[in-house]
Amino acid sequence: MINGSEKHYITRIMKKIVEYIAVFLAILFLQSCESNLKEVQRIYKTSFVPTGEADSINLKYTDSGRVKSILQSLKMIDYSTAKNPFVEFPKAVLVTLIDANGNKTIVVADKAISYKKTEVIDLIGNVKIQTYDGKVLATNQLYFDQKNEWFFTEEAFTFKDADGSFLQGIGIDFSKDFKIFNMQNNNGEVNNM
Repeated sequence: MINGSEKHYITRIMKKIVEYIAVFLAILFLQSCESNLKEVQRIYKTSFVPTGEADSINLKYTDSGRVKSILQSLKMIDYSTAKNPFVEFPKAVLVTLIDANGNKTIVVADKAISYKKTEVIDLIGNVKIQTYDGKVLATNQLYFDQKNEWFFTEEAFTFKDADGSFLQGIGIDFSKDFKIFNMQNNNGEVNNM
């Protein structure tokens, strides 16, 4: 038979064993969670490591031996291995578009991002387009859909023509040759109709 003091001693030992087992299981559980957390972080970790970088670029796009456009920028960063590949021009961009008659349209912006899958270019900051015949459009952000040769923005804009006409407002989309305009909210003065 077990006396009272032995019973108390065995109960204390059993409690300690249960405590040690609980602590051991808690440690195993936490290590398992940490391991799973690290695995989840690794799976969902998005890493934007550029595949290429270039300084002071001057790219010429030709078609059938004729130069159609020239892109100049102080910096180009290529993220072509990202899930949605893009090329960034973080330090200003100057694009010269040359039509079949040799007329030049100049596009400038503080920054540009060209998305490869959608073929949309996002021009950001002090965007200005100046055509050979004196048309000037200025806005803070402008998108160019390369497939449809179409510009659009939801930002405030100003448009001036060589004959003194001007338009201003918020939201506009237009064809690359400035022949078709769709405006959302604007005012201005049109001369020489």
